[in-house]
Amino acid sequence: VDEFPEEKWDALIAVILSSTFHASRAAIPVMKAQGRGRIINIASAHGLVASPFKAPYVAAKFGVVGFTKGLAVELARTGITANAICPGYVKTPLIEAQIVDQAKTRGIPEDRVMEDVILAAQPTKKFVEYEHLAGMLLYLASDVGASATGAALSVDGGWTAT
Repeated sequence: VDEFPEEKWDALIAVILSSTFHASRAAIPVMKAQGRGRIINIASAHGLVASPFKAPYVAAKFGVVGFTKGLAVELARTGITANAICPGYVKTPLIEAQIVDQAKTRGIPEDRVMEDVILAAQPTKKFVEYEHLAGMLLYLASDVGASATGAALSVDGGWTAT
């Protein structure tokens, strides 16, 4: 943290946490007017547990979870729900680049980086698939998920269960 650039901190908080506030703030009046709505924020397993060398990211994602819980309580009697999906590692272009970088840095094959470094905390040793996130999103957005509010729902291959 002592070497983390302040401007990167400000950018992380703006992109991850402040944008969540601003999007919710803009959507809530419309949802209130129609008497229902669903706010579904994307947090992270890092919104539930910490990892070394990720304190700024962890802080922002914990903030998203806390903000979501606060919204749920505030909006509980309006027909609007607020929940957060907390995925583990998804094989995005950013993660793919990290795999290549870590393989070079550590001098190990990319498949070992995936299992021993990136997916070390996920007991399944599998990346979360986009379809799994979409399924959770559809549940929360539907009437079936109408009683779920204030939840931080893990889709993380068992990461936060350990």
